[in-house]
Amino acid sequence: MPFRWWIAALLFASTTINYIDRQTLSVLAPYLKRDFAWSNSDFALIVIAFRAAYTIFQAVSGRLLDKLGTRRGLSLAVLWYSAVAMATATATGLKSFAAFRFLLGSGEAANWPGAAKAVSEWFPESERGLAVAMYDSGSAVGGAVAPVMVVWMYGSFGSWRPAFVITGLLGIGWLLTWRLVYRSPKPVLTAAATEPTRSSWTSLLRRRETWGIVLGKALTDPVWFFITDWFAIYLVSKGFKLENTLLGFWVPFLAADLGNFAGGGLSSYCIRLGWPVLKARKLVVLLGGIGMTLLIPTIAVSNFAVVIALFAVSTFSYAAWSTMGLTFPADLYPSSEVATVSGMSGAAAGIGTIVSTLIIGKVTDRYSFVPVLIGASLVPVLATVLVFVLIRKETGWVTDDKNRSSVPLSSE
Repeated sequence: MPFRWWIAALLFASTTINYIDRQTLSVLAPYLKRDFAWSNSDFALIVIAFRAAYTIFQAVSGRLLDKLGTRRGLSLAVLWYSAVAMATATATGLKSFAAFRFLLGSGEAANWPGAAKAVSEWFPESERGLAVAMYDSGSAVGGAVAPVMVVWMYGSFGSWRPAFVITGLLGIGWLLTWRLVYRSPKPVLTAAATEPTRSSWTSLLRRRETWGIVLGKALTDPVWFFITDWFAIYLVSKGFKLENTLLGFWVPFLAADLGNFAGGGLSSYCIRLGWPVLKARKLVVLLGGIGMTLLIPTIAVSNFAVVIALFAVSTFSYAAWSTMGLTFPADLYPSSEVATVSGMSGAAAGIGTIVSTLIIGKVTDRYSFVPVLIGASLVPVLATVLVFVLIRKETGWVTDDKNRSSVPLSSE
């Protein structure tokens, strides 16, 4: 197998561990709410603490990764958030949980800009969709594994604290492997194909393609984080017992995993057929935007299997859409700017998620999840329209794919 796919596998593992760490709190939420007498609004504040740091440091970490490089940047980030995850075991209440989640978000923010940068350095256009799908699918795998792992640890130890320590140790194991294996690819760019100097944030924001990427993520990521942060609470609100629903709890996350590869695979297949790159990406965006509207029917459904199935279709569609959103920076910008643009879109997604989390907490405390489900279905439609309107440039900074890649495609 070409060495670049081993790099993609490491990025997948990083994303999986990243999500196990963050999902530990979400899975334990029903127990923690009971033990600490938290309302949904209280829990929302803890979630927002994570999102606030995640938002700020998405933009900051993207720029730092472009300066420090992929290997060093991701090493520092994983070391930081793994230590914080373990330290969360010492939390004693709302304020300390919020503080630890803020610190966790500051480190975990680097994962996606770093992975996007690595893909832009190692993979040609025709393979980027699948490479992004591979690492991004780690979020779904982590989301699927975390409930089983965390609930088992809670039952085995009789306490929530060991779960944070054990999941944090996973990151330390990954870090040792990363340091041993990863090396930056040797540049093979010719003098004529040398990348331009890094642009400033303001110059990047003058490009409508940047706004298409940024707004697209800002309007679609809240759908995913609604599910990852609130799914357990939503199931309990529907009258289901969390302990009895683990068999189905992970299905939407598995569906998202499949959606990553379906979106990346479909766009790559269309490109191989001769489709223009952006046309292939937008086909997936369109199909994904339509699929996310299937959250609305869950309002009228009380059958557990049907609820799970509808959520699964929605997460499948979101993941396919998201894979394209994560691929756009590598399609449209030089590798020296990919992490920056990816970080900007992640920061925008964080802002959108913070706003939506505040709304979810207030609305569900006062009313129900019905307005939330309607919004989560319709907002991605607007995101899809904006992508079609704003991202219209067919080629990125250079059209020669051989020159665009910074590593020989035959690298083993």
